[in-house]
Amino acid sequence: MKKLLLGTMLLALVTVVSVPAMAQVSINVGIPLPPPIIFNAPPEVIALPDTNDVYVAPGIDVDFFFYNGWWWRLWDGRWYRSHYYDRGWGYFNHVPGFYASIDPGWRGYYQNHSWQGHQWNYERVPYQRLQQNWKSWHTNQYWSRQRSYGVQNYQPRNVQRQPQQRAQQPQRQGQGPQAREPQRQPQQRAQQPQRSQPRGEHEEREGGEHQR
Repeated sequence: MKKLLLGTMLLALVTVVSVPAMAQVSINVGIPLPPPIIFNAPPEVIALPDTNDVYVAPGIDVDFFFYNGWWWRLWDGRWYRSHYYDRGWGYFNHVPGFYASIDPGWRGYYQNHSWQGHQWNYERVPYQRLQQNWKSWHTNQYWSRQRSYGVQNYQPRNVQRQPQQRAQQPQRQGQGPQAREPQRQPQQRAQQPQRSQPRGEHEEREGGEHQR
């Protein structure tokens, strides 16, 4: 009897331990890791204009980004990231947010030294300098404010969109109250006499009860 009870407890313990382990393994099953990119030296990067400090390595044929302390790459329709440029890749299960700000024509602008029709004197940043300074550059907005990304007469895209947003706000503020107030006032005035009647009837009933 004791052996049977001990065996049952061991079986339950193995089941409890094995279920989380199986669940952890199933997450990575079927998701291959990208092939390594061969670098002769640590990659140099450039800061992409109109982004929140996104860097790209222009010296290779694939889009290879650095953002917020991570290296990012797209392979076979999936995103991967690593703290190292040449190893340690892990699957990232959705499109990173910074990717929406990247102009898809950046490589052509890079080759022509021209960004949106302006001369682009981009600066190549060595790997060690990037690792040492990317945090302070982000805090101080080094590329957008101090360097203007190397673009002559640079104007960020968000500055160009502001006049449209400001032009829409007065229209929304003016149309909202003018359209709603004439509709609400008749309803409130019409409801007041209706509410006073049941209150009067209720008071009359209470008064009658007191008189009795």
